[in-house]
Amino acid sequence: MRILRTDEDRFTGLLDYPFSPHYREVEPGLRMHYVDEGPAGASPVLMLHGEPSWSYIYRHMIPLVVDAGHRVLAPDLVGFGKSDKPASVDDYSYSRHMTWLKYWLETLDLRNITLVCQNWGSLLGLRLAAELPNRFQRIIVANGMLPTGDTRAPAMFTVWKAFATHSPWFPVSRIVQLGTERTLNKHELAAYEAPFPSAEYKAGARAFPKLVPVSPDDPASNANKAAWKVLDTWRKPFITCFSSGDPITRGVDRDMQRRIPGALGQPHITLRGGHFLQEDSPEAFARIIIDALRSEMAA
Repeated sequence: MRILRTDEDRFTGLLDYPFSPHYREVEPGLRMHYVDEGPAGASPVLMLHGEPSWSYIYRHMIPLVVDAGHRVLAPDLVGFGKSDKPASVDDYSYSRHMTWLKYWLETLDLRNITLVCQNWGSLLGLRLAAELPNRFQRIIVANGMLPTGDTRAPAMFTVWKAFATHSPWFPVSRIVQLGTERTLNKHELAAYEAPFPSAEYKAGARAFPKLVPVSPDDPASNANKAAWKVLDTWRKPFITCFSSGDPITRGVDRDMQRRIPGALGQPHITLRGGHFLQEDSPEAFARIIIDALRSEMAA
């Protein structure tokens, strides 16, 4: 496996991203980057990004949650951000991403975790919580889901998958902008391009859409069905924080609220914004996290 590593100089001087870098090898020669802010002894808030973003998307939320007294960890998935990037699309699979992320979490020995996940962060994070339930205290899902391939994918997703697979042009910053209602400034657009100095660095971003289970015989379908057996009995707090303008995941929040026991009586909310609500409503999204943690402390 040929591994690419983005030069640190490409991340120099990013606005609103002052966080010290942390790295951990998740297999020999393959390094994962993560943000780790706040008191080391506090229960961790794990923020998982999706496609094609990186931990930068949580830059406005991390300080707010840290200032409330909590520890925040935000990894860059392999193939994204400051993490290493295997050069071939074939180097990526759902199970490999799970192996990398699980190894990272277990070697850091994270416990009593509040999971915050969006997009592919949900496909991975919900599996993590289901496979390591004793390490997780609550789940907050934003514009995300855990598909098994038993229901038909939205037409917009089918178009997106074809584009990511076949288009010679894969403009990461414009893709993020299309999923964001507010206009990103030139510094923000540049930050989303920073991890990818050339097209060969984008294999991980191109791979993700085709890894989503869209049929029952998909390689990840059975593992996701097994995860749902756990989530169907999940009684710890489960909160949905979806946005008003996401055509791909619209309505999935109500399905999870009905299906997951821990969702009963929780402060589910719909925030203003597009698919990337971390960009459109970061303060309100952070408040959901802070309030959920405060309610635990009060109890």
